[in-house]
Amino acid sequence: MSGERILVVDDDRKIRDFLSEVLIEEGYSIITAENGEKAINFLKSKEFDIVLTDLKMPGVDGLQVIKESQKNNSHIVGIVITGHGSIKSAIEAVKAGAYDYLTKPFHVDEIKIGVQRALEYQRLERLEIENSSLRKQLKSKYKFDNIIGDSDEIQGVFQLIEKVADIDSTILIRGESGTGKELIAKAIHFNGCRSGRPLIPVNCGAIPEDLLESELFGHVKGAFTGATNTRMGRFELAHNGTIFLDEIGDMSPSLQVKILRVLQEQEFERVGGTNTIRVNVRIIAATNQDLEKAIRERTFREDLYYRLNVIPIDVPPLRKRKSDIILLVHHFIKRFNKEKKKRVGHLSQEVMDLLLQYDWPGNVRELENTIERLVILKGKGDILLEDLPDKILDKRHDRFLPQLYIPEEGICFKTAVSQFEKELILQALKKTDWIKNKAAGILNLKRTTLVEKMKKTNIQKPH
Repeated sequence: MSGERILVVDDDRKIRDFLSEVLIEEGYSIITAENGEKAINFLKSKEFDIVLTDLKMPGVDGLQVIKESQKNNSHIVGIVITGHGSIKSAIEAVKAGAYDYLTKPFHVDEIKIGVQRALEYQRLERLEIENSSLRKQLKSKYKFDNIIGDSDEIQGVFQLIEKVADIDSTILIRGESGTGKELIAKAIHFNGCRSGRPLIPVNCGAIPEDLLESELFGHVKGAFTGATNTRMGRFELAHNGTIFLDEIGDMSPSLQVKILRVLQEQEFERVGGTNTIRVNVRIIAATNQDLEKAIRERTFREDLYYRLNVIPIDVPPLRKRKSDIILLVHHFIKRFNKEKKKRVGHLSQEVMDLLLQYDWPGNVRELENTIERLVILKGKGDILLEDLPDKILDKRHDRFLPQLYIPEEGICFKTAVSQFEKELILQALKKTDWIKNKAAGILNLKRTTLVEKMKKTNIQKPH
């Protein structure tokens, strides 16, 4: 430990001495107060990381101590001690700013774990939210109305986020890679009742299976080779907040069982440990896999699927909301011009047409990367056709190439070309309501050449 300062407040001397002894052994610096009034005087004159206070005390009670601690130092973390009969009051203390509460009688490990969790929460707060202005910026950044798009498909997702953000039900976000599943998870968390608590992401597909269990649940000292210290897991760090389990379809069946238990009981043991740890965590999961297919293939547990899939949110791929591409392109150009100090202008209609035609298999992430590359390489001026990557330029030809198929026995080249030429002329004539001058214009032919080809291929205007 690094000597974090803890104020212990209790009118019972035996409890004060017991808590002090336990915490000093853990390396903390301890100051004690036998009543709420003295505790408040300490809070006004000294700096503390944690205040650990009894709830029921004569005169100034623990609730007032917690409120006063928040006035003097918004970073101080409060933990209240309460009997089973006063849990309702403890919840009120949490609403007033306390991070957690311990119920009497408590064990030594409960005190240690409670303080560890509180300090880790404080560390995350300091790293992610250095002041109240940054807290507002963070919430604004992930408001769901800042997810770019006005298509019917994405608006439906917005409406669903708004409905579920402030409830604690488990959510399963389904969608292809690059559609913005993590951004939606953040929008749900930061617009909900847990927004002031941690959001802890875990990419289940990026962490090796033998490390993922320890990452999720933590481990005790000596649990395995290299476990030189007891370590908290992501579920403990997410206590009273949200854990985001990304790519949960990649999780092994053995770990799925343990996740199911946390969902059902909100409890687990650290790797190598025997003490049961209880947490209050909202779970948001995401996957790019077809979990129902995985159930049939016996790679994903059916009972876990139904526990996760309480509220499903399906994020549409970019190819199914192409009207959003224009908004996204302008948004990314503006953003990267600012970030990279470039002066890239507009896109021609021909360039935009190709961007709209491309299927974007990597979805919004691929579009974002493409625009970033274009802005960096172009530097200034308008983006032209020759600036586009080959994979998008190739679609320029795909627009008018037929679906070609050569059978085993071969094909007559002359006949195939003649049929293709006839089809092009028919489409041009239909598009222009059989006005030959216009049809010749969009085919870049002279009117006389078009008439000759119509005669040659026996094309006549229907009566």
